[in-house]
Amino acid sequence: MGLPALEFSDCYLDSPQFRDRLKSHELELDKTNKFIKELIKDGKALIQALKSKSSIFLWGFKPDTHDLIENADDVLITPLERFRKEQIGAAKEAKKKYDKETEKYCGVLEKHLSLSAKKKESHLHEADSQVDSVRQHFYEVSLEYVFKVQEVQERKMFEFVEPLLAFLQGLFTYYHHGYELAKDFNHFKTDLTISIQNTRNRFESTRSEVESLMKKMKENPHEHKSISPHTMEGYLFIQEKRSFVSTWVKYYCTYQRDSKRLSMVLFDQKSGGKIGEEESFILKSCTRRKTDSIEKRFCFDVEAVDRPGVMITMQALSEEDRRLWMEAMDGREPYAGNLSNLPCFYFCLVAQLDVIGFNVIKKFIYAVETRGIDEQGLYRIVGVNSRVQKLLSLAMDPKTFADVELDSSEWEIKTITSSIKHYLRYPLHLPCSHTHPCSRVAEIHSIVHRLPEKNKQMLELLMKHLANVASHHQQNLMTVANLGVVFGPTLLRPQEETVAAIMDIKFQNIVVEILIENHDTDRPACSSTCPGEKAQRTRPHPAARDPSPSSAPPHTPTKTKARALYACKAEHDSELSFIAGTIFENVHPSREPGWLEGTLDGRTGLIPENYVEFM
Repeated sequence: MGLPALEFSDCYLDSPQFRDRLKSHELELDKTNKFIKELIKDGKALIQALKSKSSIFLWGFKPDTHDLIENADDVLITPLERFRKEQIGAAKEAKKKYDKETEKYCGVLEKHLSLSAKKKESHLHEADSQVDSVRQHFYEVSLEYVFKVQEVQERKMFEFVEPLLAFLQGLFTYYHHGYELAKDFNHFKTDLTISIQNTRNRFESTRSEVESLMKKMKENPHEHKSISPHTMEGYLFIQEKRSFVSTWVKYYCTYQRDSKRLSMVLFDQKSGGKIGEEESFILKSCTRRKTDSIEKRFCFDVEAVDRPGVMITMQALSEEDRRLWMEAMDGREPYAGNLSNLPCFYFCLVAQLDVIGFNVIKKFIYAVETRGIDEQGLYRIVGVNSRVQKLLSLAMDPKTFADVELDSSEWEIKTITSSIKHYLRYPLHLPCSHTHPCSRVAEIHSIVHRLPEKNKQMLELLMKHLANVASHHQQNLMTVANLGVVFGPTLLRPQEETVAAIMDIKFQNIVVEILIENHDTDRPACSSTCPGEKAQRTRPHPAARDPSPSSAPPHTPTKTKARALYACKAEHDSELSFIAGTIFENVHPSREPGWLEGTLDGRTGLIPENYVEFM
């Protein structure tokens, strides 16, 4: 419902804004839970009414109406109840655990920060280890909760709608008056079915990716924290003195290095998420507080430009946390160096684009095209990792390259294809901002021609090969769309591994599809279309068409049947909506370039030419 994505990296910061976003998801799930309860109640009432009516006016129904009523619970009530209890119920249990761990972590942390710096070193080290363990467990519980909330929000878009659609379809089919109404709403049902199908497919393709990211962040939390030398944020305890009494109050603080502005918001995760008023000032100086000058640990003093001479004492959450704040604020700290001098590493492996690399890929491609071009699931089925690593090490070594015999049974096709994918994991950034197919092709064409020459040559080599693979899709089942799914995440990697980037995986797939479809296009033509994209919308309104014979196709082939390869949602009244596998009657060329005309369920309309295959 327009809810923002919950990023895993936000679990570590646990900012007021993150808590607010999380709360909006929780409220939405509560609304969904209440709505399902009401729907189940109304559904049961409707089923009871149908049973009563069926026993009195049996002739108003088709003979097998009894089956509809008897199966109504299985079709509608049981799936909805299962989703409410298993999915929303699991999210509620995860929330209880999350709230409990929040209380525990905050309590342990406050007690830890109250320890005197004068205690024995061994005692302090033991306390540090304990709070680190509790903090890590809290982070893991937070990650799991965010994952579950996101999963339920995605699942409800199809698991909640499918039972309702199935029940209504059955009702329309068996009840005569409803059957007549069903004809009027047939196109709406088709559109909804397509949307559900696409949503389920996207969920299944992204869930494992999101879960994998969560596991990575559990194993290496420090590698995924959003820490920058130019901007720092997190919780600090600030000393406030009132009437000769000193108290330490928890604030969420952000620091902008460019403007030297430090902002503070009173906020405590245990307080139910109430956010206080923001205060801010321009930083003049930052100085580490010596241990012998204050009893508490991890402290530093800051001075504001508009309050010269007035020092504000702050306490960080750990020694490492204080160091990061000090570096961000250019504080006087005994550690040398600055984070800005550290190199920025990109996580993608850059392919070896030299003579050896090109020879290896050409050899691999030749083996695939001569031995396994018709193998089902080509490139989708992965090889054993140890075998892939062995093949790559042998092939990339000039001393053993010639000895690698890929035409022998020693190397399975799936090992060779997996080696190609592993080798080509290099960062190719091709932004695709336009929604118009012609604009997309032109934009990608322009970006590809700006690539370094070797990158461009490797890309052309691969796309020519994938186009050949796709041409054998009747045998290997790997259409252009399927190859896009396989190679999208391989060739186009996000600079930051986030939930939002994973959810946008469909755009990676589309770009690869466009590259394959247009691999032999020297210049992008406006008539170019891409798989999964409809012909461009430059045709005139149906009422403005010229019906004269001169506008008809040059020849009129025999009208025949065609099958839909992809799902399509109509954007004009003159077009047809359909799902993959739909059979069209009387298919023939239309007056519009790139479009066919066909009949579906008694209705004639336009069909994108690259969406179907003739039977």
